[in-house]
Amino acid sequence: MDTERKHPKGLMVLFFTEMWERFGFYLMLGIFTLYMLEGKGSSFPGLGFSVEKAADVYGTYLALVYLTPFLGGLLADRILGYRLSITLGGLLMAAGYIGLSIYNETTFYLALLLIILGNGLFKPNISTLVGRLYDSNIKFKPNKDSGYNIFYMGINIGAFICNFVAAYFRNKFGWGWAFAVAGIGMLIGLIWFWSGHMYARDIKEVDKIAPKRDGDFSIGKILLRLFLPASIAAFIGWIIPGNIFGADSTDAFLFFSVFVVWFYISVYRSADKHEKQPIAALLAVYGCVIIFWAIFHQNGAALTVWAERYTNREVPAVVAKVTDPLYLSETVTTEPREIVVTDLHGVPIPDANGEPQTSTGPDPYFNNIPQEEWPESGKKTLINTEIFQSINPFFIIIFTPLVVGFFNFLRRRKRPVSTPAKIGWGMVITALSALVMVLAVVVSGNGSVKASAGWLFGTYAVITVGELCLSPMGLSLVSKLSPTRITALMMGGWFLSTSLGNKLSGVLSGLWNIYEHKAFFFVTNFVLAMISVGLIFYLLPWLRKVVKDHTGE
Repeated sequence: MDTERKHPKGLMVLFFTEMWERFGFYLMLGIFTLYMLEGKGSSFPGLGFSVEKAADVYGTYLALVYLTPFLGGLLADRILGYRLSITLGGLLMAAGYIGLSIYNETTFYLALLLIILGNGLFKPNISTLVGRLYDSNIKFKPNKDSGYNIFYMGINIGAFICNFVAAYFRNKFGWGWAFAVAGIGMLIGLIWFWSGHMYARDIKEVDKIAPKRDGDFSIGKILLRLFLPASIAAFIGWIIPGNIFGADSTDAFLFFSVFVVWFYISVYRSADKHEKQPIAALLAVYGCVIIFWAIFHQNGAALTVWAERYTNREVPAVVAKVTDPLYLSETVTTEPREIVVTDLHGVPIPDANGEPQTSTGPDPYFNNIPQEEWPESGKKTLINTEIFQSINPFFIIIFTPLVVGFFNFLRRRKRPVSTPAKIGWGMVITALSALVMVLAVVVSGNGSVKASAGWLFGTYAVITVGELCLSPMGLSLVSKLSPTRITALMMGGWFLSTSLGNKLSGVLSGLWNIYEHKAFFFVTNFVLAMISVGLIFYLLPWLRKVVKDHTGE
């Protein structure tokens, strides 16, 4: 009976819609850096970017893909509604993924633009709908945190499956087919979303545009007062001689973001008296979690480089019998071929003219393996690098019931953990994940020998627990504290913090080659995380009070 339900019907519709959307998003992300780094002379050529350029593009893309939810949330709140925004966003993303299947650098950037715009319309509004479903019935409200945990598990089921699909298609057919499959996954998600309305009519019922309050900015004013000056600032950041923050794209993004941050501050200043404290609390949390995303999203950049170049990816013969037919592994050989000469860490060594030196030699995987340990057959079978991207979502699926059960247990024992406290402990655990990689560097002699894949499993296991305490709880907190009229806009603010963190992840990953001893790279992550920990626990008493005053929890 419906009276016995703990969660609204629409949750499962949104769960599987998000699962398919994230299938496409993380399939693309899992091979994104690898595609950019792949040389143009291989059997399935990539773009042949340097590590620094690939890290810059990666960080800029992830920054922009989570910056546009600010605008997407605003449009949904004021004009489009949530379901139409989700549909338009999904179609744009599908077109972008399919565009990536075309081997052309100009098309590559245009396709990324479509994905960036599409995610802006899709991401904040499906998360907002989840909260609206729980707010629509008082019996569901106490289960909102666990509802967001369940929703988050859907994200990671898609993220887990996609990397195996990506490996199969890019090994058998090439990069283009793998990207195209991401687009097909997005279209499947949209079909499910609309067919699910017949089962869950509550989705339509909560898709209502809130009335505009006197004093709210109109869309026209926002475009004139925010996007015009922000775009001018971004252009100035791009063209100024040299750069301030390491790359023209970083300068442009940060200059633009200053105006977006100012806009959210103005939202706080113009809010009614009873809205100011909740908005201020959300803005404070947004600032604290930037570092989490800066560390977490290095999985597609710095940790992908670690998996590709520093990790023992050799597949035992018995396992190869399974992975080879599924195209989940690749073969590298000691047979001499033309390669770019690099140092131990994969940095190209220039010749007298400053151009990368080329020579003949074995596959770069053998660079830090003594020649006496090379296989007699001259070949090694390696698991594909993108498969490591499935470790984190695998742990999400395993750990979600445990984390939800643990917090429910504490609530039944009258010792509930507040949502802001969960976010704080998530940051503590994230800091510890950086120390796992410090140990990995030390044990592997700073890359002088291949590190065990167990270190990546270890760091992903730790950061997954931190993620479960932080990311779905952040979505829940936004839903709890946001004024109803601007819920999607404030959800866009959560993704703005994600955006800033993502850009920082690219900036930090771009510093990889600067650190001669890679342990210091991960120590930097630890220090940054602990600064964020100190800030959020300093604010915790105030955050708890705001949540209690606003929600009664």
